[in-house]
Amino acid sequence: MKRREFIAGTAALLVSPRRLRAQGTSRRIGFLANFENLSSREVLLSGLREKGWIDGKNLIIDYRYSEGEAERLTALATELVALKPDLLVSSSPQPAVALKTATATIPIVFVAVADPVGLGLVQSLSRPGGNITGLATLVPEEFLAKRIEMLRELVPSASKIAILLNPGNPFHQKVAAEYVPRTARSLGVTLTIVEATSAEGLDAAFAAAATQHVDAIVDVGDPLTLQQAPRIVALAAKYRLPANYFYRASVVNGGLIAYSPDFADMYRRAAEYVDKILRGTKPSDLPAERPTKYELVINMKTAKALGLTVPPSLLVSAEVIE
Repeated sequence: MKRREFIAGTAALLVSPRRLRAQGTSRRIGFLANFENLSSREVLLSGLREKGWIDGKNLIIDYRYSEGEAERLTALATELVALKPDLLVSSSPQPAVALKTATATIPIVFVAVADPVGLGLVQSLSRPGGNITGLATLVPEEFLAKRIEMLRELVPSASKIAILLNPGNPFHQKVAAEYVPRTARSLGVTLTIVEATSAEGLDAAFAAAATQHVDAIVDVGDPLTLQQAPRIVALAAKYRLPANYFYRASVVNGGLIAYSPDFADMYRRAAEYVDKILRGTKPSDLPAERPTKYELVINMKTAKALGLTVPPSLLVSAEVIE
């Protein structure tokens, strides 16, 4: 009897982790973001469910949010790494940088990160290298130019345009130093930078834009501006500034126009990355991808309030909010 027990016990010790997972042992994911975004989170969870990963059943997800306080990201990333997850997911540039700094071994999937090559997250989109890959939001310089051109289709007389940036966002630092000067030269317009790192700072940024007598403003896109969409829209209305936003939510809240990647599609695709890595694929074998779908949204009521005529060239591909 003792011999049987010994053999059974030894066999149990020799069962592989893969076999245990197949029998229902949960895998663990750490998720780091600046703010909680329930809609994006549900898209990710839905995509994971389609792949057989059920939160609370065979998957444990630990969420951490910095609530806009960038200085907390390092500690939160370290906290998640200490939980020894099988994989980490980050949303937006700052959390992705924090996770990459915190671990060189745990696989990381980033979502909604602009210019991951320029930020040093991956070696290249086709060959990420290391332990990180994911979904990039845009090709920075080309995308900024396209958004400015769209705004000028709405406001043909616009020759001086403000660019709203968050200097705490590492990608925005590159936008200010590199992309804005080159885009201004290529389009033959004056681009002036206004900055905000907090909700209150947005008030000062719009006041500065008005003082400089700009004709319009572009919200480059940041978790702060997503979280503060109603405030930004109200400020644009206060100063009667036609604005191009990075998030659909801003136009739903009364903003003029938004052009951005389809974020829901990106989070669905992120679920595929997570699934492949949990099943054994290395992040370095999964190319980082650019968006495949974009959204153009225009608020006709706001356009009329600003005395603007929306040209057919924009209407033909836009979702129109009356």
